Amino acid sequence: MAEAILIAAQSGRALAEAARRAGMRPFVADLFGDSDTLALSEAYRPLPSRFGSPMAFEATLAAIDALAETAGSVVGLVLGSGFEDAPGLIARAAERHRLVGADAPAVAALKDPFALAALCVRLDIPHPKIATDARPDPSGWLLKRTGGSGGSHIRPAGRGPAPDAHYFQARVPGRPHALNFLADGRAIQMLAVTEQWCAPSPIRPYRFGGAATGAATEARLLPDALIATVAEAVESIVAATGLRGLGSADFLVDGSGCWWLTEINPRPGATLDILDRRSTPLLAAHIAASLGAMPALGAQPADAAAAQICYAGREHAPVPDFAWPDHVRDRPRPGTVVRRDAPLCTVLAHGADRQMALDSLNTRTARLQADLTAEKMHPEETLR
Repeated sequence: MAEAILIAAQSGRALAEAARRAGMRPFVADLFGDSDTLALSEAYRPLPSRFGSPMAFEATLAAIDALAETAGSVVGLVLGSGFEDAPGLIARAAERHRLVGADAPAVAALKDPFALAALCVRLDIPHPKIATDARPDPSGWLLKRTGGSGGSHIRPAGRGPAPDAHYFQARVPGRPHALNFLADGRAIQMLAVTEQWCAPSPIRPYRFGGAATGAATEARLLPDALIATVAEAVESIVAATGLRGLGSADFLVDGSGCWWLTEINPRPGATLDILDRRSTPLLAAHIAASLGAMPALGAQPADAAAAQICYAGREHAPVPDFAWPDHVRDRPRPGTVVRRDAPLCTVLAHGADRQMALDSLNTRTARLQADLTAEKMHPEETLR
């Protein structure tokens, strides 16, 4: 029988799919319990927290414990998004289960904004200034929640001090990218540099929209020298914090080639769908690197890939029994409720190069949104 793996995250579907690709049996706890996650999971437990909010401490531990009891012998516990602001919860979970990936001290060092800023100063890594007060001129600052993920927590700064569990980060120019890597506590292997974009809403102007990576033979969007500099900086952070497993480093690059590191995500991230296409399954690599043995990853995929979140343009209460296209993931279960502006599903696309992948992604997303609108007008019909 295939080995069992425990997974806990805000959304566990991508990790569950990665586990199946690695020949493992996923036991999943997450917030959504969508159709894909339930189909992939050997067993499932819901988490009571709300998307974008801190994980419920005791309920999360209880759900993981229940899955472990059901699974029996397991390889370990993989944590996805949602734990960045909870090193105490990570530490408690690690006392009960073998943790795969970043440990509590590494997460605390990387997701405490003042600790990360101090580390960047020590390592001479460009990083936006941070503060607890945006006065006298808040226009040059963004308000962020400590340990926040997905961009929905980021707002333009207001006057006065930052609320509890928040901080101000100076605005810097540039386009967003991420260096995706595998770490063994000392060094990294670079998986890809992805470009990212926002899907703004009136109250969430920096909400994560999606990401794309180019084909193996395609010219990189950024100069090789700049990528090497960013990779060297990330490797120095890994060596300083002992970070292990899959992770990503968000950074901004302006038109003159100046760059700023904005975040380190010490976990498998939202780009797993478009990166897990090498000969070595990435979850298997995540486990190996967490044990200190850096695996060979195989060649980069020949084609380009892109993915984006489709947010609900209206409330679906309840979600009808749509015939979702094959290129859609995280499909909500019929009868559940998806609020307006909440994540509805994920759309995937591939292409011979980056632009073809993006064009296909945009076409698929527009078609899906049109079909969802048509379903509202004619509920007896399903998606084509």
